[in-house]
Order: sequence, then C-alpha cells, then structure tokens
Amino acid sequence: MTHHFGILCFPAVQQLDLTGPYEVFASARDAKVHLVWKDLEPVRASTGLWLQPDMRFADAPDFDVLCVPGGAGVNALLTDDETLTFVRDKAAKARFVTSVCTGSLVLGRAGLLEGRRATTHWNAHDFLEGFGAMPVKERVVRDGSLITAGGVTSGIDFGLAVVAELLGREEAETIQLSLEYAPEPPFGSGLPETASPSVLAAAKARMSGSRREREALLSATSAKG
Repeated sequence: MTHHFGILCFPAVQQLDLTGPYEVFASARDAKVHLVWKDLEPVRASTGLWLQPDMRFADAPDFDVLCVPGGAGVNALLTDDETLTFVRDKAAKARFVTSVCTGSLVLGRAGLLEGRRATTHWNAHDFLEGFGAMPVKERVVRDGSLITAGGVTSGIDFGLAVVAELLGREEAETIQLSLEYAPEPPFGSGLPETASPSVLAAAKARMSGSRREREALLSATSAKG
C-alpha cells in the first residue's frame, strides 16, 4: 500500500524544514511525497533555494501525512484563508497532521492545536498558548494524530518518528542508517539553554524582523476575533 505525504511548499519556506523530512519520507518504502501549493510555479525558500511544487491545492488527494514546514513565509500564511482552509480540509482526513518548526503556527491558526500538546522553534514557543495549545519543549511531540517538531533540524528526527509510526521502527532505522544520520555537532549552541549569552542575543537579533511581523499579525487577528 502506498503512503501519501503532502508537504506544503510556499514562498519563503525554511528549506531544511521541508527538505529534511522530505528526504526521510521519500526514502521510505511504498511512499509518495508531494510538494503542494496553490499553483505549480517555482517558489524561493527563505535562504534562496528554488523549490518546485508538483501538486496544486485543487488537485491534492487526501494524505496519510500532512506536513506544514516553517520559515519566514509562515507569516503570510497566518492570514491566508485559502491556505488555512486547505490545511483544515486535508487535516480532517489525514492519518497524521504534522508540522516542523513554525509550521505549527499555521496549524494553530487553522484551529488544530486547541487543547493539544505541541512544540515549535524556540523563538516562537511563546506563541503556542495563544492558539490554545499546551506547549512542550521537546524535539518531537506527539498528541494522538498530531505530531509537531521543534526548529529546523528537528525535521529529520520528526521524519524518522513519523516513518516509525507508519511503517515500523526497523524501516525508520534502516533509513537513518542509509542517511548516516548520527549527528555530532561541532558546537554545543543548538539550544538557548546551552548557547552563550552573546550567541543567543545574536540569534534573536537575526530573527527579530520576522518575529515582530508575526507578533503584529497575531495581535491583529486576535483583536478581530
């Protein structure tokens, strides 16, 4: 039986949020992975890489796994009724509804995090409560059919966890070995708790523009609601 994965592929997506799980999903047996967007025009990721959607919203089947990656482009999606409607519709029929990084904020705006345990990038974690979620500071968080991942590189861990749920641990471990996924980062600055104050300040400054825009959007939509 073929398992169908649908990954949202939108302008200014964080490419590793998308390509990390894509690599894992596409390596699984009996898997078909679709990059889904409103049209089939190439989109440019937040760091400049061009990506090619291969399926339009209008043509998308129901998916076993619906995945929403994050990135600066998430901000535009928070007020994009067409995308939010698509996510709600496909989530209602998917076996697993998932996100990587700030993709969870899109799930939240679609009303899919209410009363659910969830995670996201550390620099957006404080937004989760506003969607009625129960924030959890873990790399991959599962709450029933909802699976959310932390920031960017956690998408690989997340992808393996999803494959294990669908196809079993041995298949996930086989993919892990095939990809030689045995991370040994050269520095211990991967989390706010382990980074130096100067590195943490620099990272926050680098992401401040997108965060300010996100804060304004969510504040405005909350006021309207």
